Amino acid sequence: MLWGSQTKKPVTIGGPINEPKPFSVRPDKFLDVATASAVSLLRGGSGAFVQGYKVELVGTEEVDAGDYTFVSVGGKRSKETCAAFVGRPKQPIILYEFQGCPFCAKVREAVSILDLDVLFYPCPKDGKKFRPAAVARGGKSQFPYMVDPNTKVEMYESGDIIQYLVDNYGTGETPAGLGAGYGNVVKIGLALAPRIGKGSKVVPGGSNIPQKPLIYWGYEASPFCRLVKERLNELELPHVQKSCARGSSKRRELQARSGKFLVPFIEDPNTGVSMFESAEIMEYLTKTYAA
Repeated sequence: MLWGSQTKKPVTIGGPINEPKPFSVRPDKFLDVATASAVSLLRGGSGAFVQGYKVELVGTEEVDAGDYTFVSVGGKRSKETCAAFVGRPKQPIILYEFQGCPFCAKVREAVSILDLDVLFYPCPKDGKKFRPAAVARGGKSQFPYMVDPNTKVEMYESGDIIQYLVDNYGTGETPAGLGAGYGNVVKIGLALAPRIGKGSKVVPGGSNIPQKPLIYWGYEASPFCRLVKERLNELELPHVQKSCARGSSKRRELQARSGKFLVPFIEDPNTGVSMFESAEIMEYLTKTYAA
């Protein structure tokens, strides 16, 4: 394990410590949300939907009472589905990457589209926690770097990583806008410009590594999720992303765990804290882990 010793007694995750506030933006975060939203708009919402996404209105008897649904009309409820993938990795894919890198962003979009769970080791510039380990493991200071513990495959190059994920865990069809070539990377780089490198540098003073990776529920196209991902990167906090773009069955799973579906949502097995709301999550992460 790259994170610290796990000799302490496990912490039980309780219910969320705060109530979500749907469709609201805290005044001090308005500019951040606006620029993060611009990234998603410039990317055409890439990473907002699982591949093969489909939604239909069905009778209530076709949907379990506790299932996630975003609309109920005239005795019918929405039911979202996605493509039938080749298979699911038994262990999370591992990615060494950082938030402001367009090559890394390209892979993150694929992760959401393919509905994959991934263990992220943030490697921002000047990072001391995982960047040296990634360089030692792969031999180059290049990102993203993927490790698949299920097949023992390790590789660089965003295009190769995406093709590998598509072939082994997807439908065999590369998602639109994520094909090989620098054209797509340039477009992603331009889309990231409004965030002016947020999430690409370590916070002043550094941070403390948690004993266990945090659990983060979200997806790439959400501006609120983007803000939390940036803070996770700046603090070099390892985290398992439970991808839950539209069409993901994990929306139902999160609703069952927390009582409702709303992202971002984090669970910290080191403290027992679980919570909604991007602004409050960011404050919690800084207060708990900034050195």
